[in-house]
Amino acid sequence: QVQLVESGGGLVQAGGSLRLSCAASGSIFSPNVMGWYRQAPGKQRELVANISSGGSTNYTDSVKGRFTISRDNAKNTVYLQMNSLKPEDTAVYYCNAIFNIFGYWGQGTQVTVSS
Repeated sequence: QVQLVESGGGLVQAGGSLRLSCAASGSIFSPNVMGWYRQAPGKQRELVANISSGGSTNYTDSVKGRFTISRDNAKNTVYLQMNSLKPEDTAVYYCNAIFNIFGYWGQGTQVTVSS
């Protein structure tokens, strides 16, 4: 049974930094893609960033230059380094992992950025 365990959320001031982590456990296989989505109250869930098993990355325009996604293949873990945080980054952040045709979600971690 695959589980995604997230950590690293919290409350920071604008301009501060946080690092989110997500570890996928319960599978002998490596995820094809791991990534982060976020959802703010009253808004749709959106892709923030993702990374393939080969290291190819994608970012939504609003976080380019501020966020960095990375991975540790040996531990099936994905990280999201968030710098220069803005109040508009406030949301619940969800980890996502795809193993072939099967997708999994973490339970979410709250990120709050104060002005």
